[in-house]
Amino acid sequence: MNLSFLLQIDQVIEESEGVANISLWEILKGSEEFGNEGIGWSGWGIIIILSLMLGYAVFTFVERYLALRKANKEEKGFINKIREYIVEGKIDSAKDYCARSSAPSARMIERGIARLGRPIETISASIENAAKLEILRLEQRLSFLATAAGAAPMIGFLGTTVGMVGVFIDLQNAASLDIDVIAPGIMTAMITTVAGLVVGIVAYVGYNFLVARIGNVVYQMENDALEFMDILQQPGK
Repeated sequence: MNLSFLLQIDQVIEESEGVANISLWEILKGSEEFGNEGIGWSGWGIIIILSLMLGYAVFTFVERYLALRKANKEEKGFINKIREYIVEGKIDSAKDYCARSSAPSARMIERGIARLGRPIETISASIENAAKLEILRLEQRLSFLATAAGAAPMIGFLGTTVGMVGVFIDLQNAASLDIDVIAPGIMTAMITTVAGLVVGIVAYVGYNFLVARIGNVVYQMENDALEFMDILQQPGK
């Protein structure tokens, strides 16, 4: 019995010699070299899901990157200009100066300027609340990247499991061991695994890159808030 199995393996190896290289697209759509067998409907369903996840992950990364780059462009000497306006009593000019800026710090400081004349605790709380809202804006759709980084490989592994189950079912129903029988299931397993890992890696790297950029913006906001509160607590203010 063992000898018969080894002879079948040798036959498969001999038949597989000289197989031409096949592109990924030919494998996906089903190629003549594999008996017009593609990865199957279950594999296609997983590939479509992963493709949609990849597309939205790339869109999220690009959109958030551009938004964060814009948020990092704070005008040089912003706080010094605010200090001059407040010292000179030009409160409306300070508000207009903040309104013309697109930086999160400017919107945060503008909220504090609007509370001038109230207790310092009230101004500090107003600035803190404004900072939280700005951070939420910066983190929009970022949770999707974190989810995709973990979910995409699992979806790919689901395709692996489905493909291998298909291999065993085909082997059970087949009269003999044949590469044409096991190829579709193995292709489903391998291609969905690779696709899931690709999506997961892209989402993971993009998420961590954006988190680091957000950290830089938050640090700048905290620094500007501290300097603004120092201005208000100077003698004579």
